[in-house]
Amino acid sequence: MPLKNIAVLASGSGTNFQAIIDAAAAGRINGHIVRLIYNRKDAFAVERARLAGIPAVYINRKTSPSDEAFYRHIHEELLGSGADIVVLAGWLEMLGADTVRRFRNRIVNTHPALIPAFCGKGMYGHHVHEAVLACGAKVSGCTIHLVDEEYDSGPIVFQQAVDVLPDDTAETLAARILPHEHRLLVEAVRLLCEDRLAVEGRKVILL
Repeated sequence: MPLKNIAVLASGSGTNFQAIIDAAAAGRINGHIVRLIYNRKDAFAVERARLAGIPAVYINRKTSPSDEAFYRHIHEELLGSGADIVVLAGWLEMLGADTVRRFRNRIVNTHPALIPAFCGKGMYGHHVHEAVLACGAKVSGCTIHLVDEEYDSGPIVFQQAVDVLPDDTAETLAARILPHEHRLLVEAVRLLCEDRLAVEGRKVILL
């Protein structure tokens, strides 16, 4: 089976991006990372791309003439890269409708909570963990899901529950959840690269 081309979108430190880089380098996924798209100039994901020899492109909503231009630029970059699969690795923006349609069921995202809890617009990073603690939840975790036109609403591929401890802070909870995000995101990308994920309605079937 030929290698799949993978494009990654990231906004921050890029630890999930690094997990994909490492898995590809080790031959654990049948894919080649062809592009990083980032939207914050201080994103450390850019340095990870540089060290791995991955072309990186900066596309920012605020410097785009319009939202439509922002979405179109990303769409054109993905098409130009030859991407087969798109990975959102800490990407804090929506994707345009054209991109979602073009890559339907081939865009995967990670979220640091158990969807449908603690998700949606504005729920990202430490905001998620702070909300979990504020409501007194006993369990949190992470979700790997396919991307559709809404925030955090696509079909779920994997979930991992993590107990919330009595003395947890947002930082300690995040630190226990993050390794599961890395592991499950890599597994989802591996299955996509092997054409082993099918979607029936809201259910993701592992082939």
